[in-house]
Amino acid sequence: MNKNMFREYDIRGIYPDDINGDIALTIGKAFGSYIKEKEVIVGHDNRLSSPEIHENLIAGLVSAGVHVIDLGLCTTPMYYIIKKHLGLTNGIMITASHNPKEYNGLKISFSKIGPAYGEAITKFRDFIFAGNFTKGNGSITKFTDTKEIYLKAIKDGINMGKRKIKVAYDPANGTGCVILKEVLDIFKDYIDYDIIYGESDGNFPNHHPDPSVEANMTALKEYVTSHNCDLGIGIDGDADRVGLIDNKGNFITVDKIMIMMYRYLYPTLKSKKAIMDVKCSKAMLDEMQKINLPVFVNRTGNSYQNYTINTEGYDFGGEFSGHLWFTDKWPGVDDGIYASLRIIEMLTNTNSSITDLLKDIPKYYNTPEIKIDCPDDKKKIVIDKVKEYVTNKGIKFNDIDGVRIDFADGFALIRQSNTTPCLTLRFEKQTEEDLKAIQDEYIPLVNEIIKNS
Repeated sequence: MNKNMFREYDIRGIYPDDINGDIALTIGKAFGSYIKEKEVIVGHDNRLSSPEIHENLIAGLVSAGVHVIDLGLCTTPMYYIIKKHLGLTNGIMITASHNPKEYNGLKISFSKIGPAYGEAITKFRDFIFAGNFTKGNGSITKFTDTKEIYLKAIKDGINMGKRKIKVAYDPANGTGCVILKEVLDIFKDYIDYDIIYGESDGNFPNHHPDPSVEANMTALKEYVTSHNCDLGIGIDGDADRVGLIDNKGNFITVDKIMIMMYRYLYPTLKSKKAIMDVKCSKAMLDEMQKINLPVFVNRTGNSYQNYTINTEGYDFGGEFSGHLWFTDKWPGVDDGIYASLRIIEMLTNTNSSITDLLKDIPKYYNTPEIKIDCPDDKKKIVIDKVKEYVTNKGIKFNDIDGVRIDFADGFALIRQSNTTPCLTLRFEKQTEEDLKAIQDEYIPLVNEIIKNS
C-alpha cells in the first residue's frame, strides 16, 4: 500500500495502482478494527471505480464486525447530511472530489463534527500498516431515505424573495447530477434554470470537474452570455464546492462570493465575525473592516475550516477553493448546490445583479496559485528560511499556514501543499507593476532556497 495516499485531509490516489478493490478491503478491515463504536455510514460518488471500491470496503468493514449503513451513490454533502441526521460518529465517503477521473479516495471520519485530518489520518495510517485487525460478523443496512431527508433540509434552509432568477448550472457530469434537477424543481417558482453537462458520467467527458479553475468554466460563461442568464453556477465532482459566473460572463472568485454573502447576512448574523483562509484576497479584509466584522484568517484545508466554523460559532464562512459553510439555517455542511441556492436567494431579495453587488470592491491584480516543485522532506525547511528572510527585513507575517504577508496594497503567500510535493505561492497587488515586482522578489527566493537545501 502506498503511504503517500494518506494525505492531510483524506486518502487519495490513482486507480488501480494506489487504490483498488484489494486496498479498499484492507482499509475496511482496518477501519472496522480501529473504531470503538461499531457503526459506520458509507457512500460513494459517480467515478467509474467507486462501485468496486465501495463493495470491497464494505466487505472489509463487515468482516471486522461493523454494522454498515450504506447510502450507495450520493454526493458528499448528502452523505454529511445523513451522517448528522443519524447522529453517527464514524463514516467513509468514497470520492476523489474534483480530481481527474483516474483518481479515487476516501474521506474518513471519526467525529460527529466532520472529516478527519492531520494527525488523526496519520495515526490511522500507522494502524493499517501494523496489520492487527479484528474479526467479527457485521451487517449491512441499505439506507433508502437519503433523497427525502436531503431535499427537506434544502427546502427548509432557503427563503426565496419575490424576484425570479435565470440560472445556468454546470455540474460537470459529476455526482451532483444525481440530485441537482430535483433540488431546483423545488424552487421552480423562483428559478428559471438550465443545466449543461447534466448527465452523471464518471469519465467527465466535457471538462475537469473543478469550478475553482476558470478554464473549466468556459462553456458555462458562453451559455450565460448567450442566454442572458443572471448567473452561472459550477459544481465540482462530489458537489461540495461551488463556482460562479456573473451576468456578464465573468469568472468570480469565491472570496468575492464571501464578501457579497457577509454583506447580505450581516443584519441577521448571530455572531458578528468572519472567517477566511490564507488564499483569500485582501479585498475580503478591506470589506469586512468596512462593516466592522473582525476576520480570522485560518489555514487552508476543508477539514480545518469545517472544524473551526462548526465549533467556534460562525454563522457563515468559506475558503478560496470553493467550499462554503452555513450554520444559520443549515447544519454546517459545505454543499455546492446549497451554497448556490443561498447566492440565488440573495439575488431574489434585491434588484441588483452580481456585477452591481461587486462594483465597489477594491480592484486587486492577483496571480492564480503558482506551484513550485519541492520534495516533501524539504518543504518545511524552505518555509522556515522564508520566515527568516522576512523576519530579517522587519516584515510582520501570519504563519498559521506557511507565510502570508499582508501589505497595505495586497499580500504574498508561500505555503506547503498538503497534497503534492510542491510549494504553492499566490500574490496580489493593486497595480500590475507591483504584482510583477513582488513575484520577482519571492519566486527566485523560494527557488534558490530549494536549490540550496
